[in-house]
Amino acid sequence: MNRQSLYFTDPYETAIRGTDVEPAADEVCVETRVSGISAGTELLIYRGEAPTDLAADETLDTLDGDLSFPLRYGYAAVGDVVAVGDAVDDDWLDRTVFAFNPHETRFAVPKELVIPVPETVAPEEMALFPSVETATSLVLDGRPRVGEDVVVFGAGVVGLCTIGILSAFPLDRLVVVEPIPERRDHARELGADVAIPPAELDAVLDRPDADRDGVDLVYELSGQPAALDDAVGAAGYDSRVVVGSWYGAKPAMLDLGTDFHRDRISFESSQVSTLAPETRGRWTKARRAETALDRLRELDLASLITHHVPFSDASEAYRLLDDREDGVLQVLLTYADAE
Repeated sequence: MNRQSLYFTDPYETAIRGTDVEPAADEVCVETRVSGISAGTELLIYRGEAPTDLAADETLDTLDGDLSFPLRYGYAAVGDVVAVGDAVDDDWLDRTVFAFNPHETRFAVPKELVIPVPETVAPEEMALFPSVETATSLVLDGRPRVGEDVVVFGAGVVGLCTIGILSAFPLDRLVVVEPIPERRDHARELGADVAIPPAELDAVLDRPDADRDGVDLVYELSGQPAALDDAVGAAGYDSRVVVGSWYGAKPAMLDLGTDFHRDRISFESSQVSTLAPETRGRWTKARRAETALDRLRELDLASLITHHVPFSDASEAYRLLDDREDGVLQVLLTYADAE
C-alpha cells in the first residue's frame, strides 16, 4: 500500500514523501486519523538541536535509525485498522487504536504494539496519551508526599498533564511557574494553587509563617536549561529536583556552588522510555500504561488542544509551535484529506 510520511529533512524544513507499507503476518495496518506533535522533543529535531548520533528511541520498535536528517519521527498516532496480517484475527478490523508511530497516513505494526482506544475517549484526546504517560512517570519518579510543597516549572502539555495528576494529591501547595499567561490559566483550571510568571516566584515562596525554607519537590519541565538554576533556588534542604525536560544538544550551565551543595539537594532525571529501578519490583510498563489511561479519562485534555492542522500543511504546524504564538498549545495533525 502507498502512504505519505512526514520527514524532517534539515533544520526548520520538513517534507512529505511517498513510501510503501504492507502488514506482516502478525501486524495490523492502521489508517491514521490524527497524530499529536510532541512540542518539546519534536521542536528540538525540527530546529536541528537534537544530538544526531543518538538513536531515535531504542525502546520503540516503530522508530529506527538515529536523529540525523532525514528522519521520520513522532510517537502519537491514532487511527483505524483497515487490514490485518494472516496471523491476526479479523476482529481487529475497524478498531480505533493508538500507536507510538511517526506522522504518516498509514502504518503497519504488530498488534501487541497498539492500544485500543476506549469508547469513552475521543481519538483527538487519545493522541495526548504519550504526554499523560510521561506525566504519570514523572509523578511516580517524584514520589510526592502528603503535605508537601511542590513547584512545577513549565506549563506546556506535559507540564499541564503533570499538574493535573499532582492536583489529586493532598499537597500543601502546588505552584506553577510559566511565562505565558494562557498556560497559567490552564494550570489553575487543572488544579494548581498558584500559577505565576518567573519574576514572581521569590515573592510566592517567601512565607514568613512557614517553619521551613524552600519547597520539598521541584519539577523542571520547561525545556529551558536556564530554569535549572531557578529550580535549585526554589528547593529547600534535603529536597529533590526531578528533571523531565530533554535539552537535546543545548548546554545546561548549572551553578552548584551555593545552595545546592549545602542543602543536600537531589537531582533526578525522569524519562518515560524506562521505569525507575526502585519501581520495577511492583510496576511494569503495562501497569503504567493502564494507570495513564485512567488519568487520561479524568483530565480535561480537550481544552489543551488548540490547533488542528491538515497533514499536508505539517510545516505550518511546526512553525506555529516554534514561534510560540499566543494560544498555541497542543497541535494535532489531521488526515481526513491526506490522500
